[in-house]
Amino acid sequence: MPVTVYIEDTDAGGIVYYVNYLKYMERARSEWLRASGLTQRELFDDGVQLVVHRLTCRYAKPARLDDRLQVTASVVEATSCRVRFHQQVLAGGEPLCDADVDIACVDATRLRPTRWPAALAAALKEQPQSLTRTP
Repeated sequence: MPVTVYIEDTDAGGIVYYVNYLKYMERARSEWLRASGLTQRELFDDGVQLVVHRLTCRYAKPARLDDRLQVTASVVEATSCRVRFHQQVLAGGEPLCDADVDIACVDATRLRPTRWPAALAAALKEQPQSLTRTP
């Protein structure tokens, strides 16, 4: 997924503020879901939410104002109610940040783990397990 760094993404020195990498990754996971034929809204309507359960992140190099980035989202493991994504933020093919993100499926009312809705379970089995787009 392509991303351009805007002034709102940076600190006073023109470097991307660390939490914005997580926002870019969230967008890439949402686009992975959309490429699977689903949306967050549809999942909400089915009474489930996808929540970050665990995240490990390593920052290697900074992104700067006006940089053109690529953000990846690749499924590396899935169970009946959890999926692990490996994600990267790259500039010119060079990794700036990488993360492993565990996403849990929870009942939106009880906020307790629940199985994937049928459509998402099917998407996890049928779809190629990654989404990588370049600008």
